[in-house]
Parts: sequence; C-alpha cells; structure tokens
Amino acid sequence: MTQSTLPAQDLGPNSSAPSSITRRQAIVAVVVCWLLVVFDGYDLIVFGTVQTSLKEDTGWGLDDASLGVLGSLAFVGMMIGALMAGRIADALGRRRTILACAITFSVFTLLCAVAPQAWIFGAFRLVAGIGLGGLVPSANAMVAELVPLRWRSSIATLMMSGVPIGGSLAALLGIPMIPAFGWPSMFLVAAVALVIVVPLGFRYLPETLPSETADASASTDAAPVRAGGFSQLLRTPYLLASAMFALATLATLFAWYGLGTWLPRAMEAQGYNLGSALTFALSLNIGAVLGSIATAWAGDRFGAVRSGVVAAGLAGVALLCLLLSPPVWLVYVILMVAGVGTHGTQCLIIAAVANHYPAHLRGTALGWALGVGRLGAVTAPLTAGFLLDGGYGASSIFVAFGVAALVAAVLQIAIVAQGNGGVAAKMRG
Repeated sequence: MTQSTLPAQDLGPNSSAPSSITRRQAIVAVVVCWLLVVFDGYDLIVFGTVQTSLKEDTGWGLDDASLGVLGSLAFVGMMIGALMAGRIADALGRRRTILACAITFSVFTLLCAVAPQAWIFGAFRLVAGIGLGGLVPSANAMVAELVPLRWRSSIATLMMSGVPIGGSLAALLGIPMIPAFGWPSMFLVAAVALVIVVPLGFRYLPETLPSETADASASTDAAPVRAGGFSQLLRTPYLLASAMFALATLATLFAWYGLGTWLPRAMEAQGYNLGSALTFALSLNIGAVLGSIATAWAGDRFGAVRSGVVAAGLAGVALLCLLLSPPVWLVYVILMVAGVGTHGTQCLIIAAVANHYPAHLRGTALGWALGVGRLGAVTAPLTAGFLLDGGYGASSIFVAFGVAALVAAVLQIAIVAQGNGGVAAKMRG
C-alpha cells in the first residue's frame, strides 16, 4: 500500500488533518475508529438483551416502567456526551476526546456487571452513556478529516455500520451466554474494548489539530478562524438546516434506539421465548448493517437527504405492517427492512451534516444533531416501558416507532424543499 501523503485537494478545503499523514495511517485510523463504534453499538443494544433477566433474576423489584427508566439513563448520558464532546473535539483535537470517551464507556460498562442495586446500575449506565455519546460525533469528525472528500459520504455511512454490527454481536452472544453465565457476563465483554481496541487507538489514531490552529496554518494571509460554537449553528446561514437535522435525528433515534432497547422484551410479551426474541433483534441489526451498505451507495448516487427520505419512509411502513399479524418468516423480513430504514436514515443524516458544515463547525454540528437527537433516544425506552406497563401491548410500541420514522421522512422532505443553493444542493453527490 502506498505510503504517500494524502493530497490536499483530496482532503478538501475544510480538513484539519496533519499534512504528513500517509494513506496507510489514515486507513488504519479509520478502522480503529470503526472498531470503537462497534463496541459503542454493542453497549447500546446490550441492555435490551438483559431486560428480562434484570426483572426476574436480580431481586431489584423492577417492572416494565422502571426498566424503561433504567434504559433511558444511558441515553441521557449520551445526550450529555454528544453535546460536550463535539465542541471539545473541535477545540482540543479528536484523538484525546475519542480515547477519553472509549475508556469511559468501557470501564463503566464493566462496572455494570457488579452493580449491587438498580440505582447503582443506572448510575453506571448514565456515565457509560456519556462516553458512548461523545465517541460517535468525535470519531465521525476525525474520519471526515482523514478520507478524501469524494469518499466522505460513503465512509461516514459505512463507519456507522459498526453500531448494528455491535448490536448483532450483543444478540448473538446473548443467546448462549445469558442462560449459561447470567446477565453480568454480557457487560464483561466490554473488557475486550478496554484491553485491545483502546490501546490500538493510543497507537494508531493521529492527533488532528484544533480547528483554530489548522485554519490559521492553512493560509498566512487569512485571519485565524476560531473553533465554532453552538451560537454559529443557530443563526444564518445554518439555523434552518441545524434545526431540521436535529429534529430528524430525534425522530430517527426514537425509532432506532427504541427498537434496539425494547424489541426482545416486546417479542417476549407476544409469547416468544428469550432465544426467539433475540433472533428478532438479530434480524433488526442485520438489516441495519445492510442498510449501512445500501445507504452508502444511495447517498453518493442520489444525495444523502433524498435517500434518507426513502429510508425513513420504508422503516415507518414496515413497522406499521407488524400490526397486521404477519407470519413469523415475514416478521423477520419486516424487521430487517425496519433496520435498513431506521439505522440507514441516521447514517445518511450524519453524512449530510459532515458534508454541510465547515471544518471548524463539523464536530460541533455533529454533536448538536446527535445531542438533540438523543432526546428521542431518552424518551423511547420510557415511552415503550409505560406503554407495556399500561397494558397497551407490543403493537402500541410498533405504532409509536413507525410514526416516528414517518415523521423523520417528512422532516427530511422539508430539508430538500429548501431549494437551490440550500442543503439539498450541498448534499448531492
């Protein structure tokens, strides 16, 4: 593989990557970021695999409503982490932020395995969530700076395939591990990230420059551009786009993380055993992996936002089709389509945000969209828990998440409708 440095025209005018980085170093750094995202995805979905065990085997006195509260705590942490880490990464560099987030979620996920009480378990999930929420925008911002501009949308969506791959691993491992070793074993898997992947990050992740330094070094004639803050996102020319991206992310994450957290429990409520319920979760995550690949192609071919409209619409229709009591084989297909649509939409939104904003705002913009979007992730477990605890049944969950996906499609139509010179024009290609 060539050791030549990446040409400046490939990186694009908004890059703040070190000029001396080689193609091989960039590829290895992208792979390490992707592995960290895989464990981020595992950590997000693992709670859904152990809900029944926490309710029945811990003696903590949990019901579906309190499970919903526990499930939401990680997403509260993610909202905090996403809002903080994007801004910090723009100011101090991606590497330090990524590694700090990875260590945080790994350590506190491990601690969940030895939590003696529900409130301590919830506190550990909250802190782990801060690391989880900070990792994704920081890693995506670094990758956007390391890959050629023409590949940025594709790599952004493929990077996010790590989330459902991690979720698939959680479902696959849960089938043999929970009956054999109990629910704590599922959280001990985080040791792999701490012992193997984090050291790889220390070794191979480059330190991109703070935006002020990078932008100042780009031209001795230009005044330095300071790292951007949220105030820049919320005024022209970015105000409308920032609002639409954030709301679309909120609706998408409500559907995606709601399904990831509650699908096994919902299927058990419909009479399936734990093994079967986890295979339904596996179908959802396999669909999400396929969605990452499909949306990487579609985003480059048709534009990220336009493709996101189709993906979100497919997810919404698929989830509402579950109300028709289809046969089991068709349920697997429907859940795969839902995985393609929900996770695929989020991949496309991330790609759109990464392309729309300049380098000094990119991490902040990703943190803003994902941070506000986490409100959807926070409220989804709570909503599902109260719906099940209130006796409304699993069908009510599918309605809630299906409608949310359709709302995400409508919000992206609004982005496209901004017209010539707006976000829709920027997102083509």
